[in-house]
Amino acid sequence: MHFPTFILTLLSFAVGINAYWLEDLQHQGVAPFAGDGYTVFRNVKDYGAKGDGTTDDTAAITAAMNAGDNRCLQGCASTTTTPAIVYFPSGTYLISSSIVPPYFTQMIGDPTNRPVLKATANFQGFGLIDGNPYYTENLNWISTNVFYRQVRNFVIDTTAIAPGTAATGMHWPTSQATSLINVEFNMPTDASTVHVGLFIESGSGGFMSDLTFNGGATGASMGNQQYTMRNLVFNNCQTAIIQLWNWGWTYIGLKINNCGTGIDITAGGDGDALNVGSVTIIDSSITDTPIGIKTAATGSTSPATAGSMILENIALSNVPVAVQGPSGTLLQGGSTTITGWGTGHRYTPTGPEEFSDAITPNARPAALVADGAFYSRSKPQYEDLSASDFVSARSSGAKGDASTDDTAALQSAINSAANGKVLFLDYGLYKVTGTLNIPAGTKIVGEGYPVIMGAGSFFGDMSNPKPVLQVGSTSGEAGQVEFSDFVVATQGPAPGATLIEWNLATSGTPSGMWDVHARIGGFSGSDFQVAQCLKQPGSANIDTNCIGAYMLMHVTEQASNLYMENTWLWTADHDIEDSNNTQITVYAGRGLYIESTVGTFWLVGTAVEHNHLYNYQFANTKNIFASMFQTETPYYQPTPDAIQPFPAVAALNDPDFTTSCSGVEGNCANSWGLRIIDSTDFYIYGAGHYSFFNNYSTTCSTVEAGENCQSRIVSIEGSTSNVNIYALNTIGSLSMLDKDGTSIASWKDNVNVFPANIILYRTG
Repeated sequence: MHFPTFILTLLSFAVGINAYWLEDLQHQGVAPFAGDGYTVFRNVKDYGAKGDGTTDDTAAITAAMNAGDNRCLQGCASTTTTPAIVYFPSGTYLISSSIVPPYFTQMIGDPTNRPVLKATANFQGFGLIDGNPYYTENLNWISTNVFYRQVRNFVIDTTAIAPGTAATGMHWPTSQATSLINVEFNMPTDASTVHVGLFIESGSGGFMSDLTFNGGATGASMGNQQYTMRNLVFNNCQTAIIQLWNWGWTYIGLKINNCGTGIDITAGGDGDALNVGSVTIIDSSITDTPIGIKTAATGSTSPATAGSMILENIALSNVPVAVQGPSGTLLQGGSTTITGWGTGHRYTPTGPEEFSDAITPNARPAALVADGAFYSRSKPQYEDLSASDFVSARSSGAKGDASTDDTAALQSAINSAANGKVLFLDYGLYKVTGTLNIPAGTKIVGEGYPVIMGAGSFFGDMSNPKPVLQVGSTSGEAGQVEFSDFVVATQGPAPGATLIEWNLATSGTPSGMWDVHARIGGFSGSDFQVAQCLKQPGSANIDTNCIGAYMLMHVTEQASNLYMENTWLWTADHDIEDSNNTQITVYAGRGLYIESTVGTFWLVGTAVEHNHLYNYQFANTKNIFASMFQTETPYYQPTPDAIQPFPAVAALNDPDFTTSCSGVEGNCANSWGLRIIDSTDFYIYGAGHYSFFNNYSTTCSTVEAGENCQSRIVSIEGSTSNVNIYALNTIGSLSMLDKDGTSIASWKDNVNVFPANIILYRTG
């Protein structure tokens, strides 16, 4: 039987033909600490939203956001107990005031036909989406503690608001494990417009990708500690980007078209008190824009290295001034390609040397490159699949209630999905008492950051560590795996747990992890909270019941070709559920260890924090790309220091602090932020390695105190060669960079806005 086109269209609305699979799935997520009947997945149309472009949908969308008891809003510090996925089918949703997503909320639109959030002419509020509202003079949530939220697949439209009326598309002061993906901001293009697409004033990010800004006075006005931003497009903005402040920022694949100014980093004014630390821009283009970048930095800038900058592989077309300083042109533009240029302090390999000039661009290995740029890939959303292509963990018998042993049920679900399906990990906390084996070909998608928790005696022996997730059964097993949107953790003492062991050697399209995180402690269900692991300042005693992991992620010798984006491996410093975010002391031995001799890894916007021996360690490996990766030293160190309770394992190239600290002044036996050992071909495009505390006191991390929280934080050792670091930022470490046990850069010589900064380092 053949139906006319208009009937088929009506049928598609009636029965969901061609609807995005997330809309059609049976949603069975459970939030075990939220109370009976709590709903995780909410479709805004089930709460009365019309999406017809004429009905005011504000109240209905707000009802969908806030449904259920104890959603974390005004006055709530943070929580993981009340998650929500708020889904928007295609349509135009008219709103007259700000949509405020509570803590631990994901807003997801249909990626096949993105929903539009359109402001009414009389819209009231600070952002069509206000991710952190000002109910008082302060933000509702401390921005550096806003984790685990996403907004993806939307069009945000302020064009109905008068151009001369202040309007903001989105307000987003947040931190790690958050993301904006596939969002378009549409604003008036009138000369009188004062609209801003995206506004961020604080936080500790972060990652964003695939954003487009059309029109407006400013596309994005942003201040945050650090960020990786990939594939941002600005069209017809008066100023594409204003940096309000930062420590370090990396733009990849930036496209600026027909704007008045590309990037403005002049905040702080006349060069005596600059607010922008550093900016790194690669594989980007600027077109039909009079001034590419404005800076206020000069040879007499204060702080000394503020306004540092690296440009690499920037295509200019009709850009008369590439970089403009306070006294005129610093870098001539035109229609050309900037292969490499920088300004700031460099060590090549010694220094500091102040420079503002062309540089030799990095010679990139072919293995890391695609189509003339470093390889990247946006998170798969599987738009071409239907609900029947997914296997549900809950339908496979897993409970996700934080107490049932789900090992067998989850393994069965994984095995079923490996046969050409995708495993849908319904929201829940899945306790497992043995290793989950992830075969080649597996794809796993989480619903709102579900948690897989290793628990019990199987993970209890530090001398015999076992993986919670084992990707590939043996190192070098061939195949590809894709993970997105879930968390791996432990429940209770697990001194022998390696959260993720990656064995897979991938050829062709790399394997990938997007928005996949590790978390040790600090959440309901972990048994590592204030009640169990309250901090004990001044005590060197180690509570063995608060040892949560042996290692967070281990990439083994023959693994290769893995792309990681927005992955945060966090040993908790505080209890997310506590009303005061009270600090706790939880121990994990090691962060991310890559010892692949085959190499080829991309770490895009990743962070690893608060691990006992080190956060990032690379040994005997090669072909590494990293952008604005970030670490923090455990807050309790040096009491206890890094020597106990994790013995140095020579086979893992563990740091031996007992030996290496001989003769080193200060707090030497503290966790390394980054170690690179016997490796080659490293390409780091932004790094922040921070040590804020000495035994829970922050008095050590200021310039006035002498940045003496620890002695050293980044180490290059052995037969390592071709290491290229752009925009190295450190805080609280006397030495910024060590080579074979000797400091080659001191914080005092490279003072920046709060960190110290070396904009360019290359090994000899």
